Amino acid sequence: MTRSALPTLLATALLVAGCTSAGTSVSTEVPACAAGDDATAANGVVLMAQSVPTASWVPCVENVPVGWRFAGLDARSGSARFWLDSDRDGARAIEVRLAGGCDTRGATEIPSELDDLRRYERVTQVSPQYLGRRYYVFDGGCLTVVFTLSGDNRGEPLALVTQSLGVVSREDLATQVFDASGGRLHLDPPAGTEGEGDPP
Repeated sequence: MTRSALPTLLATALLVAGCTSAGTSVSTEVPACAAGDDATAANGVVLMAQSVPTASWVPCVENVPVGWRFAGLDARSGSARFWLDSDRDGARAIEVRLAGGCDTRGATEIPSELDDLRRYERVTQVSPQYLGRRYYVFDGGCLTVVFTLSGDNRGEPLALVTQSLGVVSREDLATQVFDASGGRLHLDPPAGTEGEGDPP
């Protein structure tokens, strides 16, 4: 689990205000688990948490491996995803999705390297491309790693990239939003406050 805080109060305010929007938010900033001098979570991590309010864990990037490039983040109400391009395996060779749930039928459960997350894997094709999905199921959500690998050595890049992915707990993010705003902002609206200020 990565402990992290928001980079600036301004960024926090913009993100929290944006969580009421039904539109799509797109970011080119790496959703880093720890970024900057303060080693705080990037804005995209909070944006993903707001997109899936039931998720107790939120994916993030520990580091971008050599030969890979962050290719963007798309967040909308109910789901979020980001991509990694590979100089060997092509554009969007890895897609990481966050949603409130996922269908693991046909997948095999294997030991998880992440505490409190159950891991499943399903390979759908081995040639000419190596295709499949890895699922991490947890309370209130699911993290899916979709892989489309075209290089000669398929297992190595998948292992390398998945080792570069991390998770941040929603509890930590909520505390960080609250602390960064001096108690004025919340990652999730407190119980009984949703809709306050709306016209009758």
